[in-house]
Amino acid sequence: MSVTPTPDRPAADFRTWSRVLSIAAIVLLCAWVLLPIYLLAINTFSAPGEVTAFPKPLVPTFDLESIRFFIGFAGVGAALWNSVLVAVITMALSVLLGAPAGYALSRFEFRGKNAFRILVLMTRAFPLPLLALPLAVMFIRIGLDDTVLGLALVHTTLALPFAVLITFSLFSGIPIELEEAAWTLGCNRLQAFRKVVFPLVLPGITASAIFAFVISWNEVFAASVLTIQNRTLPAFLLQSLDVSPLHLKFAGGFVLVVPALIFIFAVRKYLFAMWGIANR
Repeated sequence: MSVTPTPDRPAADFRTWSRVLSIAAIVLLCAWVLLPIYLLAINTFSAPGEVTAFPKPLVPTFDLESIRFFIGFAGVGAALWNSVLVAVITMALSVLLGAPAGYALSRFEFRGKNAFRILVLMTRAFPLPLLALPLAVMFIRIGLDDTVLGLALVHTTLALPFAVLITFSLFSGIPIELEEAAWTLGCNRLQAFRKVVFPLVLPGITASAIFAFVISWNEVFAASVLTIQNRTLPAFLLQSLDVSPLHLKFAGGFVLVVPALIFIFAVRKYLFAMWGIANR
């Protein structure tokens, strides 16, 4: 007589509960991220009189009065342009400075290399409020106070450590033998980088550029301290919080969130490709 083996019941129960807990954690994480964005959209596209209404409808009435009021509000256009300009300059400087540093860290051996990597990361350990007053004094002395370039330089210092570390990990994931093969075929170091390495690291460079853009777009403290007339949109909204109506605040928050989401969604394939390269 044969006996059919039965599965280990405790192990099966453990796998079942692990799966249930994993699904619950994913649902909670999605709700944590998406619910505020949903409520922001609901209040932005509802009529101004419905902002304080409760309960909220599942589908807004798609009243554009709040958006029109926000666009026509004095100073919003200039602040929005300053935000775009500062973010683009920050993105360009972070890539132009961070990518060569990441390449040097991954390809060359020099004294103090590990210490330099730690120092790059340690720059994020200094809180910005502690540095704001010295930066303001220095910018006033050299003429960079209340300028787009001065604020972009501060935002670049915030984004540069991440750009260096991201590009370092990407360059490290590409075997140096590929460059050496290009050298044997007649390419110099620059040509080998341009024809072999650069196409492979382009997704990672794109991802680091996006990260720098988002950091600059959402930064508010330095923009509030270092600018007066040329404020970015987050600093402008913070300045007008106590005098602006509630529907203007929701519309401003929506305008701040949506461009970053669109930017990341448009280049999501580069983000996925970056992780594919980094994990090889």
